[in-house]
Amino acid sequence: MRRRDALRTLTASAVALASSRLWIHLLAEQDWAPAILTAAQNDQVVALTEAIIPATGTPGAKGALVNRFIDHALADAGEAQRRAFLDGLAWLTDHSRAEFGTDFATSAAAQQAALLTRIDDDGPVADADRPGADFFHALKGMTISGYYSTEIGLRQELGDDGRMVLAEFEGCTHPEHQG
Repeated sequence: MRRRDALRTLTASAVALASSRLWIHLLAEQDWAPAILTAAQNDQVVALTEAIIPATGTPGAKGALVNRFIDHALADAGEAQRRAFLDGLAWLTDHSRAEFGTDFATSAAAQQAALLTRIDDDGPVADADRPGADFFHALKGMTISGYYSTEIGLRQELGDDGRMVLAEFEGCTHPEHQG
């Protein structure tokens, strides 16, 4: 499976995982530890997700513990998808060290923004940066899926009063539409 296809599959799986809400129990675990990511990789993911959805008037991705969602999605993913994600994370770490002399998580906010802007695929991306751009695209999708499946994202950020997401859709209840 090609890297880009693996990352697309991983992102789609993360959307399904977010809608199932099976991962929410991870938010309450006091002694949570990543199942897939190393401590250093987890730190990178926390910094990356917070760069994607920073704290503003509401907590950002770090406060919503989106890193736990991503680790859970990686644990559920196939080996090809997991490898593509970890390779992308390694690409970003290597480039951050080469350009700034430090990991992404410990680099300055301006350095983080410069690197992410360069690999953001909303604009032109150099061929040499394509692996980073594919990874960052997948990470953005996973971050958004994870963030907006939490109470912070759904209720605090979007202002959901409990009616935006239905536990079950019963269909139209108008008598003229029955039968």
